[in-house]
Amino acid sequence: MKRIQYYAYGGPETMKLEDFALETPGPGQVAVKVEFTAINPIDWKVRQGALKIMTGKSFPRTMGIDFSGTVISVGGGVTRFRAGDAVFGLARLKQSGALGEAVVTNEAFIAKKPDNISFAEAACLGTPGVTAWNGLVDKAALQGGQSVFVNGCAGAVGAAAVQIARILGATASGSCSAEAMPRARELGVQKLFDYRKTDLSALTDRFDVVYDTAAVMPTATGLHLAGNGGVFIDIEPTPAKFLRSLFNRKLKPVVCTPRADILDEIARAAREGKLRLPVTETVPLREAIPFIASLEKGRKIGGKALVAMA
Repeated sequence: MKRIQYYAYGGPETMKLEDFALETPGPGQVAVKVEFTAINPIDWKVRQGALKIMTGKSFPRTMGIDFSGTVISVGGGVTRFRAGDAVFGLARLKQSGALGEAVVTNEAFIAKKPDNISFAEAACLGTPGVTAWNGLVDKAALQGGQSVFVNGCAGAVGAAAVQIARILGATASGSCSAEAMPRARELGVQKLFDYRKTDLSALTDRFDVVYDTAAVMPTATGLHLAGNGGVFIDIEPTPAKFLRSLFNRKLKPVVCTPRADILDEIARAAREGKLRLPVTETVPLREAIPFIASLEKGRKIGGKALVAMA
């Protein structure tokens, strides 16, 4: 089998498509034949070494987090899946490996794919859906009738956050580019602001939850929009922000933390047609390296990018 590997932290030039032998799943682990892998910025951030305090210094390393596919085998103690199950979810962050023809991950990091969505659609749901859920539910405890402002509401995490907010009965406002506004309106965003033309720090609106899914909003602006009783969810946590959050309970740094219950809720929302992330472009694995490099350099495609293994 083949997958994308690298032998040192660095830029796109470090990526290589190579043969590998799939490990045997251990206790609580599942081996999956990958159908599609969705590309996320975390893929190249890990490869660049931004998280090397977590990912370590052992090489070669592999790339890719979000995937869909079919279970090949399961390790000891696995009860939720068996060989042949169609699944979607996330690879383990430290090991990664979804940008390959097969991957081993934790049982708790995947869910069964709904029959009424494709493998391509399912591959898009993992990181965006879990991150949106971590922020809105785990951190903010969002309730029906509350209001949410999503900065970057047309991006993958932002779009997932808007849809999950609506599932929970909240209203969503947000910011995005003028070009993305029609897509954001289709998601149900009620009040939209063009981030290129709007000084968000000058808005008089206040929200119960402000979620910066674009990772560009100054903390002061987020706290300002949250008002007295709201919270600001920060998707780009730093040690300084975690420290500050200990003294300011309005600030809630969030890290993507998959769990079985979250992924099952995401699967249910997708099955009911309430959570969708559009696929814009797909390439085969043999063309994935230049494709990823172009996205890393800033090419915008207005939706999810996929790599097909077959």
